[in-house]
Amino acid sequence: MEQSLVFATNNKHKLTEVRAITGDLFRLLSLEDIGCFDDIPETADTLEGNALLKARYVKQKFGYDCFADDTGLEIKALHNAPGVISARYAGEDKDSIANMRKVLCNMQNQKDRSARFRTVIALIIGEKEYLLEGVIEGTIIEDARGDAGFGYDPIFVPQGFTETFAEMRADVKNSISHRACAINKLKQLIDAKQEI
Repeated sequence: MEQSLVFATNNKHKLTEVRAITGDLFRLLSLEDIGCFDDIPETADTLEGNALLKARYVKQKFGYDCFADDTGLEIKALHNAPGVISARYAGEDKDSIANMRKVLCNMQNQKDRSARFRTVIALIIGEKEYLLEGVIEGTIIEDARGDAGFGYDPIFVPQGFTETFAEMRADVKNSISHRACAINKLKQLIDAKQEI
């Protein structure tokens, strides 16, 4: 019998990335796949809190073993903003272009352009909950470059590279990104536990 795990997201970009990273370790289901079209609240003030809210919602309402993530862009010069409100930095409509413009505006004349992406995954298997984290350090550039990826990818250059996430091939990004790091920890945990 094929093993299944629900990823508590309707973000098609995230689904594509995570499916590419997890491969055939398990069958990855989306919220749509299980008939969940609810607007799951993300009202916590931390990435950990939001990830747990989403995972617990799916587990309690639908009964599936599942995981959820929350990701924030943390910029040193902006006191780690936009952080937990990264998706809504420029407003509730979650406009990624407006979010990038706001970051670039707020970063004008900033000498320290260091930043990091941080992903937190909440995994629930049976009655057990796990929190896993992935981080990648990098720099915010002055103008957006590239048309791949999503979110803040066009203005973030990971440490040790010259391309933005939006300029990279998907397989390169998926081998180094914050989400890849967190998902690889999830894969290792599942391999070790063999509970799914």
